[in-house]
Amino acid sequence: MDRLFLLFGSGLALLGVGLGAFGAHALRSRVSADLLAVWRTAVEYQFYHAFALLALGMLLRQLGSSALMHAAGWCFFAGTLLFSGSLYTLVLSGVRGFGAVTPIGGVLFLVGWALLIVALLRRA
Repeated sequence: MDRLFLLFGSGLALLGVGLGAFGAHALRSRVSADLLAVWRTAVEYQFYHAFALLALGMLLRQLGSSALMHAAGWCFFAGTLLFSGSLYTLVLSGVRGFGAVTPIGGVLFLVGWALLIVALLRRA
């Protein structure tokens, strides 16, 4: 599982670089400043959780397997898909309804961080 989270984190970071560049260059003249800010938020949170997955993969290698840490990783990954993915879709489609999915991703981020905290406290 550690390798999977390392791969997910690396893949999300790679995709984040591409999506950030796409937003900065291709979208700048095509969408409003408000929507460009939404795009930047999606990229920013994608990077935060790509790095979280990389750190989690390294923690799993160092500390060993943990169901709570695995759950945290899946929350980070799913949260990124829902949070950032819904914002990307909102910007590209113009359909504001996709913003309704964003908070679900945000809740998954919060749950993931809480699970990681509990997992680390149990190991202390």
